[in-house]
Amino acid sequence: MIVVRVVQTGDVDALVALAGETGPGLTTFKPDRDALMARIARTRRTLAGHAAPHEAGYFFVMEDTATGDVAGVCGIETAVGLQQPFYNYRVSTVVHASQDLGIWTRMRALNISHDLTGYAEVCSLFLSPRFRTGGIGGLLSRSRFMFIAQFRDRFPERICAELRGHFDESGTSPFWRAVGSHFYQIDFNAADYLSSHGRKAFLAELMPRHPVYVELLPDEAQACVGLTHADTIPARRMLEAEGLRYENHVDIFDAGPVLECHIADLRTVRESRVVPVEIGERDAADGGRSLVSNTSLSDFRVGFAEGVVHDGVFTLNAQEALALNVAAGDEVRVLGGAQKH
Repeated sequence: MIVVRVVQTGDVDALVALAGETGPGLTTFKPDRDALMARIARTRRTLAGHAAPHEAGYFFVMEDTATGDVAGVCGIETAVGLQQPFYNYRVSTVVHASQDLGIWTRMRALNISHDLTGYAEVCSLFLSPRFRTGGIGGLLSRSRFMFIAQFRDRFPERICAELRGHFDESGTSPFWRAVGSHFYQIDFNAADYLSSHGRKAFLAELMPRHPVYVELLPDEAQACVGLTHADTIPARRMLEAEGLRYENHVDIFDAGPVLECHIADLRTVRESRVVPVEIGERDAADGGRSLVSNTSLSDFRVGFAEGVVHDGVFTLNAQEALALNVAAGDEVRVLGGAQKH
């Protein structure tokens, strides 16, 4: 069974190997053993209630329980911007009009914003190309929302997700070339790496002091504002299906969109429910497939299982129960098709 679970200290070697598959672009998940050990330790402190509010966060791994192979990772930051500023651009509308000349223009302006301070953030999503089949990417992405639904009191009112912006055929961001490169004087990857590792002082020191008028940028840079990288479009669709929306905030480096919503409006929070579990063989007539998690904080696990809730109970077979670490009579959280009665 493929499950997503909370990271454990013993996962570090597998994570280093998996991070070697990412290539450039995912700066929050690199084959850096010390950084990965620190992230695991931060997750464990958060689970134990020992992390300060500004450092609290969770990291999850996807595992094939039949082989022990680690197939992917994802994360949640509990509240961004509490210690280091969480910068983005707010895309606003500016109107210039002259009654005497009968001229009226409307332009987009980019203003440095801290609007998302205190939001939870879903982040660090990576799935090995070896496992990109059969809806497994959807399990990895949605596992975070099952965790949030189960432990709602650990999260704030709103959540966001920064998506990678458009890059051209040469692997360069036209928006970075037109804006950021002139202010920061380092290449995109260096700036993104420093920012993602908390070294953000250079942003405040060097970033534009005034609004950036989009219409004054080259056409290719204008087209990047709010545009999602081609490889990230499937992830965006999954997030939008969950309820997140683009609300005119974009990344300060590549102008990729930031999706956001109230956590209470997330589909998984609204529609999942906790029911007792039975262990046994399912009725083949039940049909359907559900997302099922245990309710353990320190050993949270979630995966797909065939069937739906029937008479207020969900049935797992013995293999699924073992993979999810649940026993008969335990409670599970279920997000599935139509409920049967």
